[in-house]
Amino acid sequence: MEPDTKIKPGSSIEITIKPDGKKYTGILMERPELADCRHIIIKLKSGYNIGIKRDRISDIRVIRSEKKKEKFKLKEHKKDPDKPTIAILATGGTIASRVDYLTGGVHSAFSADELISAIPELAEIANVRGKQIFNKFSENMVPGDWIKIANAIAEEIKTGCDGIVIAHGTDTLGYTAAALSFMIKPQVPVVLTGAQRSSDRGSSDSAMNMINSTYVAANGNFGEICVVMHGESSDSFSLIHPGTRVRKLHSSRRDAFKTVNAEPIGRVKDGVIEYIGNMGKYQENDLVPEMKNAKSKSGFKLDAKLDENVFLLKYFPGLKPEFINNLADSGYNGIVIEGTGLGHVPESFIDSIKNAIDSGISIAMTSQTLYGRVNMNVYSTGRLLLNSGVIPCCDMLPETAYVKLMWLLAKTRNQEEIKKLMLTDFAGEITERSLIKNLNSAEIGYSST
Repeated sequence: MEPDTKIKPGSSIEITIKPDGKKYTGILMERPELADCRHIIIKLKSGYNIGIKRDRISDIRVIRSEKKKEKFKLKEHKKDPDKPTIAILATGGTIASRVDYLTGGVHSAFSADELISAIPELAEIANVRGKQIFNKFSENMVPGDWIKIANAIAEEIKTGCDGIVIAHGTDTLGYTAAALSFMIKPQVPVVLTGAQRSSDRGSSDSAMNMINSTYVAANGNFGEICVVMHGESSDSFSLIHPGTRVRKLHSSRRDAFKTVNAEPIGRVKDGVIEYIGNMGKYQENDLVPEMKNAKSKSGFKLDAKLDENVFLLKYFPGLKPEFINNLADSGYNGIVIEGTGLGHVPESFIDSIKNAIDSGISIAMTSQTLYGRVNMNVYSTGRLLLNSGVIPCCDMLPETAYVKLMWLLAKTRNQEEIKKLMLTDFAGEITERSLIKNLNSAEIGYSST
């Protein structure tokens, strides 16, 4: 049976399937632009969508026709002089979405004000104001967008806010967090957050991530860039990850983000911040004096310049050394290599790498293993690479080394100075000794008990 084309998206319908007569009830959804015409999609009461082949439908019954759409109304929040002021900066992504309950669709064009209005708990934590910087899926982010975000943070701090939350897509959130960590020393908590699952799903993590991020921005006793996301798959707590140490390590789990080669700053549970590791000796309301950027509304630094001519190269078996030559001929000023193990590529690459370095290109080495650190003194290949001028990146994540090299090359092209600065810790990206225990999340208390 062909569904009646007069049935409009947003109508509640009952579909009968042949040959067994099984019935499905839900809201008829708009057909996605790239979807085929052989299926129709309905949203079930559970919040999940299913597609049903048209040639399997024996009957469709309209339970309720489409209702007239009403304009989304923003809720007004009165300012409380006893509460801190938090700015929410929206950049797009899954978290910046809301459900149209008439059609069942999810709309990504979601302003900061709508985000605030959709989560009333935010007004209980702080005086919240919102600003839309742009609306992009994070895979569409470019380095220039990081500069725009840094400048927007600076503007909000100048106007006296006590903390900032940045709503961001999750796929490249780690790159943005690392870039901001170098470009701005905010002196107040700046929290990036996102959502793995959109607002139309019963398992959405967007509200909890926004609530806990706002709490950290309002109450965190540190002035650094961090990421707040689910600490485990349930809704028990969130973890506060350092901006230069965080990576998305799962495509869909709500606790996809982990701190690598270090410990999280802390966790948020039931409106309480518990600091971890060296931060753990401080209570929720204690100022943390040993943090490099103690919480303050004055003295923040902005250095938002990047050299975008940097390439992040992942070595793989079969990659030809000529690729280094191609990069050198393409105008790149820096290359970060994701090498194997302790920081290796084949010896066949050494001549090409040395020629590129001799031509003025800075080349740095990280490891694909992520956990652990680069040590190029162990094997002969590593020593040859060091002698060629390759910069070992200690225990930096590849994406962190990539944005750091962009930031440094905007200051100088002197290779000796670049090497010195790449080996200098600016934002917690380098530690003297990498942690091993964070390979097992339970060993630093990631469980909810």
